[in-house]
This record gives sequence, structure tokens and C-alpha cells, in this order.
Amino acid sequence: MKHGKEISQEISQDIGQESIDTSPLHLMAAKVPGQVALHHWHDGGYHAIDYAHLAQRVRQCARQLHDLGVTSGDKLACVDQNSLALVILYWACIDLGAIFCPLNPRFPKAQIAAIAERYGFNHFWAGQAYQALLPEPGLTLSLNAETRDNKLKATKAEATKVEAIRIDTARPCNIILTSGSSGMPKAAVHCLNNHIASALGSTQKIPLVRGDNWLLSLPLFHIGGLAIVNRCALAGAALTLPAPDLSLAKQLKAMPLTHLSLVATQLVRLLNDAPETLKGLKALLLGGGAIDEQLIERLTPLGIPAFTSYGMTEMSSQITTARANAQGSCGFALPGRELKIVDEVIFVRGETLFLGYLRDKPPHEISRPLDNDGWFCTQDRGRFTPGGELLILGRTDNMFICGGENVQPEEIEAVLRSYPGIEEALVFGVADEEFGLLPAAIIKGKVASPAKLEEFLCQHIARFKRPRRYFPWPEVEQTGLKLPRKLVIQAVAERHGLVTKKPA
Repeated sequence: MKHGKEISQEISQDIGQESIDTSPLHLMAAKVPGQVALHHWHDGGYHAIDYAHLAQRVRQCARQLHDLGVTSGDKLACVDQNSLALVILYWACIDLGAIFCPLNPRFPKAQIAAIAERYGFNHFWAGQAYQALLPEPGLTLSLNAETRDNKLKATKAEATKVEAIRIDTARPCNIILTSGSSGMPKAAVHCLNNHIASALGSTQKIPLVRGDNWLLSLPLFHIGGLAIVNRCALAGAALTLPAPDLSLAKQLKAMPLTHLSLVATQLVRLLNDAPETLKGLKALLLGGGAIDEQLIERLTPLGIPAFTSYGMTEMSSQITTARANAQGSCGFALPGRELKIVDEVIFVRGETLFLGYLRDKPPHEISRPLDNDGWFCTQDRGRFTPGGELLILGRTDNMFICGGENVQPEEIEAVLRSYPGIEEALVFGVADEEFGLLPAAIIKGKVASPAKLEEFLCQHIARFKRPRRYFPWPEVEQTGLKLPRKLVIQAVAERHGLVTKKPA
């Protein structure tokens, strides 16, 4: 079996000098034209597209975009669920030098219009179900995978011919909106070099090779989803698009996978309902916080390598990665990344560090908030274990003061998640005249009684940190590996009339 370092070296050799001016997708189309690049759901079943024909579709899309006036540096806003069209549009933007701007299709039309105006988006495209969300008519493109266009029936020799499309891998290639529920989210800008460095570093810990198959379970409007697309193309692996209307268990039965990204609650449900669907996985990447020891123990008999990581949009996804462990450590910094901790605050830099945030006023320049030595402050709190691995303590902006004492919600959440029956927990402060803010908890799962839970908590944390109130988990979609903290708290606060800021 090859190790991560050997695989990373092979990928580097595949890319070689061509990485300077050639799209990874077209490079793979030339090297392994018949290798499956993508599985997509159509007419009740999965269909495979090899690298040669996916590259051909991308070139055709790029020509269509060019004919419609999309040029280098233009920002193309795309609204859709994960789809073949969205993947094609990403690689077509790479070819053209345009900036791919995927947006959450759950955004209301007014928010999409405000984002478009704020950041100066030039062009729009939406899947058929989402065209009404666009602030202006979208581009009309022929991206249907089952089209009868004769141009798509080219011979294998024609399909494998790679056009000499020279690209600048250091130019902006995409915008990912950082998660934010209050006000406008920031627009983080990446270049292809960021994604290449991220993918190469990832393979050091999670090997990915030709013939492997990774489910695109994370949306492309999150950095985690875009990272999967780039990793697969660089490795010559296959990407599987989720089948609409199929549960995750049925999805895994319909298309055997080697790599899968999940949050802990999804894994718990699979282990409860259909553990056999996980057999055969080479890697399971878990997100959403520390992984409960009992969950790790349930994975062990299945022989599935499970990993946790610490990452962020600004660092092009993963920063550190480790085998899932009871200590909750996230491992060491991957190649292409540097990490340091100052007063329990994490700073990062390296090849994966984004180009910066897009300014919200013309001429929409890119700015990168770094210190004099090029370090980016993550606003995450952490420390190193005795062995030098990273341990996440929480967010600096999540901490609040209760009666003069600092309360870090993530500490309480970790204890809550270890209680039988609790799938997920989120702690926040509720305004109180005497104490300023009192801890409250939002719980997903079943609890015997608040009294027993409080007794359990006081055995593991200081008494003043125990939540004074408990609320059921609201109906809020989790699209990425990280919990949408602000959205969950906002939903509960609005429903129960809570004030989450200290009284003046």
C-alpha cells in the first residue's frame, strides 16, 4: 500500500511543470482519458463520465461563456445545488480566467441581489429550479449531460485532444462567501495555486489515487465542497454527485465509495440504520467539532480509517488532519501550511492562504489582513498537546462572561456530547440582570432529565458553567462540516424571545 507522501509525490509528478499553465482537469484528460472523472445521477441511475469527455464539455462551456461576453476577471455568480453543470462551470471559469462565485440556493432573492451589488458580480447563471432567484436574467448555456449535440459524439482521439489553454494559476479563480448570519458574509478569494497546495497537503494524511471515488456531499458554495472537486481532479480520482431524493444510506448503496465527508450526526444515523453501507471506505473525514470516544469505538470494528481536521475558508480547507482520537487533537499542520499559537490564539500562513477578501466597493480590490510577518489571525483558540498536535479550544468571539468568569461554550459542548442520547449540543449566553450572561444549551437528541444531565455536567465542569436552560434543536440546514452556530442560536433566540447580549 502506498503512503500519503508517495501519493503526493506521484500527483506532483503528474502536475509537473504543466501546473504553471494547464488546468488539472485537462492534464488528467491527456494522461488518463478513459479514467472515470465523475458519476452523476440521471433517469434513476448513475452514469459515468470519463476525464476526456468531461474536459470536452468544459471546453464547450468555456466557448459558450466567451461568446456570451464572459471574459477574464469577470465574476460569474452560480446558483444551484451540487450538479454536473456546476462542476463544468467551475472548470470552464478556470479556462477563461473568470471568477467562479457559487451561491447558496437557499438564499432569498433579495440577499442574492444585495451580494451581487455589493461585490460587483458581472454575470449570472442558475439551475432550472433557481432561476427566479437571480437579480437579472441568467446566461443560457447548453450543459445537459445527455444532450444529443453531435459535437459531444466526437471520436476518442478528438475527445482526448487537449487544447493548449494557458492559464495563470496565481490569478483569482473563485469566491467563497464565509459563513455569517448577521450582516453580509465576507467574500474570500482563492487562486488555483491555493487549491493545488491544499490538495497535495491533504494526500499526505488522506491518500487519494486513480480509481478512488469521493462523494461530493458538501456544497460547492463551501470551501469543503470545492476542495473535494480539486482533490479528485489532481489525483485522477472520481467525483460522485449526490443523487437527489435519496437518503444518505440509499446513496451509499447506489454508488460504492472510497472517500466520504460527514458530520458526526450523519455518521451516528448511518451506524444506527445502515452500518454495512460504510464498509469499503478508505477514508471517512469527520467535521463539526470533537468526535465522541464512543463514536470512534463503534467505527473500529468496521475497519474504517476516520479522520478529523481543523480548517477554514481562508486556508483553502484543511490546515491540520489527524486520525480520529478520544483526546480530540486535530494533528499537525499539513504541508503548505504553517501554524503558531500566541496567547491561545491560532495564527496561520502558507501556500494555501487565500488571496484575501474582496472589497465591497468599486473597484473591488482584494485585501488580506495579515501582520507584518504574513500571519493571518484565525480568531480560533487552541493549544498544543505534549506531543505537539493541535487542540482546538473554541472561538474567541464565542466566549462570554458569566458573573465575572470566562465561559468557553465549546468546553461545555464537548461534555454535553459525551452524554448518552445527545447527538449535538450548542451553548450560548442569555442575558441576565445579575450575572450578565447565563449559559444556555441547544440539544439535538434525547435526554433522560435536566436534573440528571446537570448532575453529570457538574462532575466534569465548574458549576457556574452548567446551562441554566435547555432548548430543542431548530430546523436549520447544515450544509458544511462546521455547525452554523449563529443561525442555530438566532433561530432559537427568535422563537423563544431571548436576548443574547449583556444588558447595558
